[in-house]
Amino acid sequence: MAENRASTNEEVYGEGVPCWVDAQLPDVEAGKRFYGALFGWTFEEAHGSGVWARLDGGLVASLAPKSDGRMPTVWTVSFATSDADALGRRITAAGGQVVMAPFPVGDLGIAALAADPEGAVFGLWQPGTHRGFDRRHEPGTFVWAELYTRDTAGANAFYGALFHDALFGGGAGPDFGRAEVTEVFPAEMPPHFLTHFRVTGLTGALEAVGRLGGRVQAPPFETSYGRVAVVIDNQGASFALLER
Repeated sequence: MAENRASTNEEVYGEGVPCWVDAQLPDVEAGKRFYGALFGWTFEEAHGSGVWARLDGGLVASLAPKSDGRMPTVWTVSFATSDADALGRRITAAGGQVVMAPFPVGDLGIAALAADPEGAVFGLWQPGTHRGFDRRHEPGTFVWAELYTRDTAGANAFYGALFHDALFGGGAGPDFGRAEVTEVFPAEMPPHFLTHFRVTGLTGALEAVGRLGGRVQAPPFETSYGRVAVVIDNQGASFALLER
């Protein structure tokens, strides 16, 4: 990756704030075609074999090839932290686990993967030159992450303690919430985070998903944070479209 390609975002995301999303895909080129047409993203080389996704010049996401075909095709949301090692210890102490220990991503920052007590996987990001999103909450960018869980009380306790300031601190405007798995998904669906991207017209966006080879997993439904539909891209990664 060229050194001048790192994010120029000066915003510092507080601990527990969703600061990045990335997709692990079998075919990055197919992902570029799908998401480029759906959201208007452009792409450039990133660290390793992945690509940055930009919208109007600002970094909004990244796509990377799966290192192992047995890994899920999935969007992962990462939460900001100033100390990934310390946060990992807190996660373990609270009954979660560190799935992938913190590791450097060049000079961009330090990444890790963790799971909550029910097994929902999420990322941690300790910033270096890459702070996180340049653009969010706009059409075509990340707007929300919803945790689908069978133990809502347990999730409230776990994340409420882990990311208290991001959820309840002065001036907090949380970008994630939780719902029961059975509300939208089959009962056998494992607990997971669902990444939401904002759209201006949900009907048109769903039609575009179909034209591009994706499909609708859950048709539009109303939530406290907007009108949502869950879709699957042309390679099997689930995400949500949010109109608000």
